[in-house]
Amino acid sequence: MEIAALAALTLLLGALVILVALAVGRRKEEIREETEQAAEFAAEASAVKGSQSKKQKQEKQRGRKDKPTQHTFSHPLLAASLKGHSGNVTCLDFSSNGKYLASCADDRTVRIWSTKDFLDREHKCLRANVELDHATLVRFSPDSRAFITWLANGDCIRIFKMTKKDDGSMSFKAAPEDFPQKHKATILNIGIAETGKFIMSASTDTCINIWDLKGEVLASINTNQITNSYAAISPCGRFVASCGFTPDVKVWEVCFGKGGDFREVVRAFDLKGHSAGVHAFAFSNDSRRMVSVSKDGTWKLWNTDVEYKKQQDPYLLKTVPCSSSEGSRVALSPDGRVVAVSDGCNVAMYDAASGKLEEEMHGVHSVEITDLRFDINGRFLVCSGDKAIRVFHNAPGYRAAIKDMQDMLRKAQNEAMKQRLQQQIKEAQSALDAVLAAPSN
Repeated sequence: MEIAALAALTLLLGALVILVALAVGRRKEEIREETEQAAEFAAEASAVKGSQSKKQKQEKQRGRKDKPTQHTFSHPLLAASLKGHSGNVTCLDFSSNGKYLASCADDRTVRIWSTKDFLDREHKCLRANVELDHATLVRFSPDSRAFITWLANGDCIRIFKMTKKDDGSMSFKAAPEDFPQKHKATILNIGIAETGKFIMSASTDTCINIWDLKGEVLASINTNQITNSYAAISPCGRFVASCGFTPDVKVWEVCFGKGGDFREVVRAFDLKGHSAGVHAFAFSNDSRRMVSVSKDGTWKLWNTDVEYKKQQDPYLLKTVPCSSSEGSRVALSPDGRVVAVSDGCNVAMYDAASGKLEEEMHGVHSVEITDLRFDINGRFLVCSGDKAIRVFHNAPGYRAAIKDMQDMLRKAQNEAMKQRLQQQIKEAQSALDAVLAAPSN
């Protein structure tokens, strides 16, 4: 009996040991599995975290990469890039004494640049602040001691006087009162006559206002062109011209009496010949030539030195195919030898006499070109669009001048004249060689 009980107890203890061993073994297996699982989870979490960190880093890098960078441009004829504005430049104007270039932008400033610094490494400028507004247009007065602006929000003209301080620095003071609001549509252009007798403002409807210098409207012109696309005063200060939806350029004379009193505005002549609306036009420095660029894909050069009071019409001198678009601008060098046309962000320069395409500059600005003009000496062509102002050497002007002098030399019979022309050709060629050899900025 005792032996049987002992045997049973032994069997029971053996079974318990086996069960404990199995339980311990199973628990070890569970712990191992849990450890492996935890390790897998940790690895996955680390991978996810690493992926997210990498993704965040990539996104950060992408964000930094997507940040707009300043537009870069280079060209063999690029003389300078004037950088100072923090907003897009909308208008340019050279002073009549040739010393200054004025620019305005949506950064609430007008900046005055010295033209003698164009070829230097640094380009300093003077800043005039436009209080509580910004200027979209700027024009120098004939004496280069003041400038007028068109205010974007005020929709009116504001005059600034430029005065030199005792230390030689320049200060700018706005007139006590702005001109009254008279236009109902967006302004296209403003100008001051070289005679100093009147100011012009033109809007996108069909209105051009002629003002005296105190802000009184002397006359209003209805251009009857459905819409105006451009308007300007001639360099001689006698004429006001406009173009628009119709395929012509209309020119009026602003007449004053011998005592300087305003008399009337009379129609002078029209430039007729385009087959579609005209984008813009420009005068030569002596107002004896005009150039126009049209939707019909051409620019035309005109001889406007005519007796219009005897019903004589301007002569069409040249028609040249070109690329143009809404907002295109055209410039004619002061001597009438070179035509420049903007098309979007691009500029093309042509020989005015032959119509030959001389130079093409692509991607000059990151946005559409807003203004295009030659300096009064014809050495440079400047344009605006983004925050920079591009200044180009007028190499086509040098070439055209050399060609004209060579033609004169062949016809010259006087020995003194021949020697003078030979010297001038030599000087012009030397200047052209220097321009072409200079590194572009």
